[in-house]
Amino acid sequence: MTANGRLFTLVAVVFVISYGNLVCHAKESEICLMCNGTVVNGSAVWNFCVSSAGEIDGRCCLQKYNTSGVDFITGLDISQCNLSTVEDLSEATTAVIIDLSFNPISNLSDLVFQGFSQLSYVILPSNLTCPGGNASWEKTEVKGEVRRCEGQINACNQTGHISLDCPQNSLCAPYGPGFFACSCDESFHGYKCLREGTFPTAKVFGILGGSTVLVSSLLWVTQRRKAKAL
Repeated sequence: MTANGRLFTLVAVVFVISYGNLVCHAKESEICLMCNGTVVNGSAVWNFCVSSAGEIDGRCCLQKYNTSGVDFITGLDISQCNLSTVEDLSEATTAVIIDLSFNPISNLSDLVFQGFSQLSYVILPSNLTCPGGNASWEKTEVKGEVRRCEGQINACNQTGHISLDCPQNSLCAPYGPGFFACSCDESFHGYKCLREGTFPTAKVFGILGGSTVLVSSLLWVTQRRKAKAL
């Protein structure tokens, strides 16, 4: 595959993912309805939502961002839902607080919380460990049947810049409990941020736009031929 081909594939994948996330936030989130009832009155999520002037929607606390007018999930209460497994919470990556307590969950992967960079409070059944381990939180404690994880610790170094695990010419950013993401410095781009200069946006989207028109035209011609054959 040529360099332009690899570049086109990468941009197409990023576009699809970004568009999918936008649509997911724009419609009513299914995760808010994954369990009967609403946020428990007087619970940690309820108190957080009230104090932050949020809006209760099913099992979620929503906040409207003025810049976009779109509701984002800032709190999720799926406690006492009789859940034995939790595999995907990706609709709630903007959550600040999540309550999973009083569920018969025996195992919970850290990957479930990948991308939850805003998460600062998690409530779990006492048999589970905090996402990313205790080192990923400022405070962890167990009281009765509940484990609380408070204050997510930035997985990057204290300056928030270059991490030993990130390539040269890149910056480190938190990406959930125990996770981090590397992004190229503004003066670099490409594989491992080795190419200096700005990203060729016009060229990339020119290729993407041209390819979209070409594929659409081919599909239109194909459908016309099928229609005539019938």
